[in-house]
Amino acid sequence: MNKKMSILIFSGEYDKALAALILANTALEMNVEVTIFFAFWGLTLVRDPDVITDEEKTAYEKMFSNMTPKGIEDLPLSKMNFAGIGKKMLQDMMDDNDTPRIQDFLKGAINKGAKFGACKLSCEIMGFGEEEFLPQVKIITAEDYIKDALESEIQLFI
Repeated sequence: MNKKMSILIFSGEYDKALAALILANTALEMNVEVTIFFAFWGLTLVRDPDVITDEEKTAYEKMFSNMTPKGIEDLPLSKMNFAGIGKKMLQDMMDDNDTPRIQDFLKGAINKGAKFGACKLSCEIMGFGEEEFLPQVKIITAEDYIKDALESEIQLFI
């Protein structure tokens, strides 16, 4: 792999995450190295719903943890969510067109070798511990991300 793409995912919305993961998978299939940096709401994309914990969290962190999506399938749509009905309609349309689900695109990016980094400061502010993320996610600093992005031919902010 000689080309690089760096994606910063700030959004925690289903359709925006889906677009980012489609682009990541496409780039990986084109032998482009992909790094995805998750910050603030984007962290909810890579939470492991089976490992969420309230241990050693402040009251605010516990409330925040319980109010945010528990994993990628729990993300709302950015527009026309309508308490989840809009998302269900979108997923039905995706099924009608034999389109993989967002979880499949995430697994594809993992299997194809995308690198995943969670913003250290975002994790600290939001009260997310490294153990709450998928095993492929490493907590890194903004400086680490910027160094990687500076070496990339493509940088995306989603």
